[in-house]
Amino acid sequence: MLDIIGELLFWREDYKFYKRRKARRKFEAENNLPKKLMVHPVWKFFGIFIGFVLITKIIITYFFFSDFGEKKTSEKITKIELILEKGKKSFGIYPKKLNEIIRNNPLRKNITNDYWKNEFFYEQTENGLNYVLISKGKDGILKTEDDINGNKNLP
Repeated sequence: MLDIIGELLFWREDYKFYKRRKARRKFEAENNLPKKLMVHPVWKFFGIFIGFVLITKIIITYFFFSDFGEKKTSEKITKIELILEKGKKSFGIYPKKLNEIIRNNPLRKNITNDYWKNEFFYEQTENGLNYVLISKGKDGILKTEDDINGNKNLP
């Protein structure tokens, strides 16, 4: 029963819209005016609904996922540390440059960049026996509050 009532209401809105549009087009033709864009009421409702959904998504993302970049960067640092440890077992020292861990592996193509697309700060210390690995954080500047340390040993 509700479906029938809903369909009747849509038909009524369609009829009112087309009647208004016909009157508007007649008025435009009589007065030599350009055609005005007329949007059907259902599309207006749909646009408002989509806008509401987008604004809600932005608000939820801001309040609940604001530390998402930090989590992803910490996960990537952990992956890099595992790769560095495997490399040290194989070669006896850590690589001189972080790009060396890619080793023609297409899955590691972007491993040297953090969540914000900043290059990790990597430095080999003590003749290759230790290293320093730091993400520059959201601002991309080293030695600020938002840096994420993933160091084996801090200098």
